[in-house]
Amino acid sequence: MLDEGAGVSVFVNRDLVEPDTIIDEERIVGRDDQLESVVSFLKPALQGNRPPNMLLYGPAGTGKSLIIGAVTQQIVDLCKSNSERFGVIDINCQPINTLDQAVYELVQTVAKDVDTAVGVPETGVSTKRKYRRLYELINEYYDSVIFILDEIDLLVGRRTNEEPAYSKLLYQLSRASNTNEIEGRVSVAALTNDPKFMENIDGRAESSFNPRDVYFPDYDATQLRKILENRRDAFRPDALSDDVIPLVAAFAAQSHGDARKAIDLFRGAGDLADERGDERVTETHVRESQEEIDKDRSLKLIEGLTTQKKISLYSTAAVARYSTRSGSSVPSPVGFKVYQWVTDELDADQMTRETYVKYVKELSTYGLISTARRSRGRGGGMYMEFTFTSDPTAMMERLVEDTRLEHIVGQEELLQTVVKAQLQSFHER
Repeated sequence: MLDEGAGVSVFVNRDLVEPDTIIDEERIVGRDDQLESVVSFLKPALQGNRPPNMLLYGPAGTGKSLIIGAVTQQIVDLCKSNSERFGVIDINCQPINTLDQAVYELVQTVAKDVDTAVGVPETGVSTKRKYRRLYELINEYYDSVIFILDEIDLLVGRRTNEEPAYSKLLYQLSRASNTNEIEGRVSVAALTNDPKFMENIDGRAESSFNPRDVYFPDYDATQLRKILENRRDAFRPDALSDDVIPLVAAFAAQSHGDARKAIDLFRGAGDLADERGDERVTETHVRESQEEIDKDRSLKLIEGLTTQKKISLYSTAAVARYSTRSGSSVPSPVGFKVYQWVTDELDADQMTRETYVKYVKELSTYGLISTARRSRGRGGGMYMEFTFTSDPTAMMERLVEDTRLEHIVGQEELLQTVVKAQLQSFHER
């Protein structure tokens, strides 16, 4: 069955159009300044010195992970030729809920890299014990390390005394060599989409981390075209029609210059050609692949959400829809108040504010929203801010197709009044 109808693929090296593939420096486009900065910051590792800590920030899909991954891989190879053990401990913080889980993930990453036992259980021991195991492994197997903490701003954790989990993690890791817990050289690279990230960390963590900043702006259409040209050899030489790369770049430029989306669409068009047994990728494949994306797989995902997640999303979307401010961003305190009103109207169970925020943050993994932490200023506390990546009205219409939410239909005027009242109250504080 697998052999039936199997023709010649349009791809010869599909890995080149996988967005997380670490590519050669020659393929990196439009990031000369950023590449030069990261290289200069990490070069001390080749000279037996400690590199500075770094903060790489900018919108999604602008090359942060790509650059740090490419440069650290070269550092690993160069150090290996000099019998220097340079370790790259790279984790994505987006799916991690607590500080304890983050430290365990770091231990697992090191253990896998050096092919040894993790040495601590995931639960049942203190976070301090996990830190000790992490330091033991590093001291045994590396002369110097860099911790790469991608999407660091999403590691909020259980907050006591208003300090998020990422603040504690940055504090511990960035001072580990100064306290002799790690014998070798340690540096930390934090990656975030939030340009105001440093405003939210504790003063001690800020002083200890003290990073060098590298800003990554959006790609423009010309840069996106060159990025795709530099991955053209993922396909057979005769597999791409002339209009494919310009069209993919144009679609991606409309998505705020996100190179990851450009590469995903490039690959998707090739996959569509393969599925149909076509020998060339054409404009038709690109347009149909983009239409499939635009149909919003996010709207399909909505159907499989639990009732509580649907109510949380509906309430948050209502704030974005009825807000008179530009950008349609939703402060979590307002979203929660509207959520409370909606649950009352539906006579549904009502979760805590923390659970509401957790549910909405989880939706960022589906690409439905983006999240950022905001501050009300000194003494005002922190809150999450949600921004929709798709039309909130379309989401609300899909959500009320669920019979458990259909009773809210017809309450639009009252809902709009509630949203405006809560937004006014929030902004007057």
